[in-house]
Amino acid sequence: MDAAGRAGILLLLLAALSSAREVHLPPGPLFRVEGTAVSLPCSVSEYEGPTRQHFEWFLYRPASPGIAIGVVSTRDPKFPYAVFGPRVQAGDVSVWRLRGDAVELRIGEVRLEDRGVYECYTPTTDSKYHGNYSAKVELRVIPDKLLLSAASPSLAKATFRSPAPPAPSPPQVPLSEGQELQLLCTAASETRQHTHLSVSFGLSAPEGPAAEPGGALREVIGVRRDFAVEAGGSFAERHRARELSVAKLGDRQYQMVLGGLRPEDAGTYHCTAGEWIQDPDGTWQQIAEKRVALAQVAVRPIAAQLAISAGPARVRLRSGEALELTCNASGVQTPALPQVAYAVAWEVSQGGAQEEGRLVAQLDADGGLALGESYSSRELRIESAQPGDVGAYRCLVRAFVRSPRGELRQVASGRSEALTVDIKSEDVSGDWDVSFFLLPPPPPPPPPPVLLEASAWLPSATIFRGDTAEVRCNVSVESTQAVHLALSWWVQLPQEDPEPYTALLASVSREGVADLGRRPSGGAVSVDKVGPLSHRLRIHGVQPSDEGKYHCAVTAWVRFPDGGWYNAGAVESNVVTVYPYALPLDTLFLPLVVGVSSALFTGITVLVAVTCCFMRRLRKR
Repeated sequence: MDAAGRAGILLLLLAALSSAREVHLPPGPLFRVEGTAVSLPCSVSEYEGPTRQHFEWFLYRPASPGIAIGVVSTRDPKFPYAVFGPRVQAGDVSVWRLRGDAVELRIGEVRLEDRGVYECYTPTTDSKYHGNYSAKVELRVIPDKLLLSAASPSLAKATFRSPAPPAPSPPQVPLSEGQELQLLCTAASETRQHTHLSVSFGLSAPEGPAAEPGGALREVIGVRRDFAVEAGGSFAERHRARELSVAKLGDRQYQMVLGGLRPEDAGTYHCTAGEWIQDPDGTWQQIAEKRVALAQVAVRPIAAQLAISAGPARVRLRSGEALELTCNASGVQTPALPQVAYAVAWEVSQGGAQEEGRLVAQLDADGGLALGESYSSRELRIESAQPGDVGAYRCLVRAFVRSPRGELRQVASGRSEALTVDIKSEDVSGDWDVSFFLLPPPPPPPPPPVLLEASAWLPSATIFRGDTAEVRCNVSVESTQAVHLALSWWVQLPQEDPEPYTALLASVSREGVADLGRRPSGGAVSVDKVGPLSHRLRIHGVQPSDEGKYHCAVTAWVRFPDGGWYNAGAVESNVVTVYPYALPLDTLFLPLVVGVSSALFTGITVLVAVTCCFMRRLRKR
């Protein structure tokens, strides 16, 4: 047989092998929680026949691994064995067709006896029996160990979605607009497998549905399974404005703080915890979820509380007498909220109560004073009233809520009834003398001093390319009050320019939330806490481009009694140098390349020389 014939036969064999039927299932074992929904996808490829293929599912239980139990089939409704027949008829076990050659086995509430090896079999439609007609995957059903509670330390240990007595109604929390809401949630897992938790706080309407998993909730903020913090929808802007935050307190507690409450924040707040596991194919699957109601929050608007009054209602003066008017804003919750500020103004109209008034004086919410034309003093007090002062006076009050950034948002306004001022006319003229006395608020007492030190060091002085480099930062704090620490990691990379390049690698906020950046080499970094005051930066797969000088920066924060934060001090650690050494194979690579190149060059030169000499002799002959 010639070469062309052998090549043709080889191509036919390769085509036959590549067109063999193959059934696909995800790799196992798969861990799923008892009582949750489970789906197993199965597909077939490289088949002959119609595009609509049939599938049959079997179960091999651990007690009898050699006995196949029919679960469900796409072509035979009588296929299920007696143990699965009632569940198939009830819809708890079903096969869902995704497309002609792909289906999904669905179990509504998986049971402990459902564990075992599942086989997906496809009856042949090929002209010849060739290939793989079934695939198997192991399903392990584990008990529900997700714990969730609205109060600590007691934890809810009820089975997921199991019948339970009705939960008591969450506590009623009445608050005023502008106040701060703090909610606590306890979540943990006792599953033996390595799992991650996600915890989120949600809000439903005051008359919304009960706290059931899967119910409609408006997410406020949450911690994802990869420890990232995200705020939902309309709350994202408030998270950026630092009105909204979430933090982990200890090993199990999560705290949500929502400041500057608004009327639309009223409703029932819930805490939802999800447990996630990574399947062998690398994807993450949620295997359990629980939800608990935390509080029913009622927010009373300031506009509904604010009442403006002024007096006296009518004043008759002689020319030259002093005119004094008072304005009172009442109805707002006392003591006054530190986040709420007020602006007060006086207007006068001399053409009747319906005429638009002109400004006499105004005191802004930030303490700034604005005077109308011809007014030059500090209290609304006309020391020597004149006939031109007659008119209708009104007091205007505006209420503002101050954000953590100091921005003011107006939430209410109101004005008093008109006060009539009459002055007996006398032929006396003069300028208005108005005074508006402003007493500045007392400054807050300065917090006690905080002594802060930071020291960076390397656990291992020798680091090779590809290793995980560690940089430690030890912090010492001396203070008479509670201190929250924020820490950041920095690297200074060598550059040809006189000014070195400094980059932020990672940071940990005072709430304990990490924000990871990227290294100049593009690799990953991670941070954790190895002791009460010891932090660690890990550089995974260190490369020569990661060489540089590393240090940590620490900021101490102290909380005022009114809820505000004070920067009590900051310090930077010493600099440590990370230098990745080359591996021994790296030192042999260059000589090897040079040696191979030299050998090839020499061989080619000798071959060319011999060939040229041989050709010359042939010509002479």
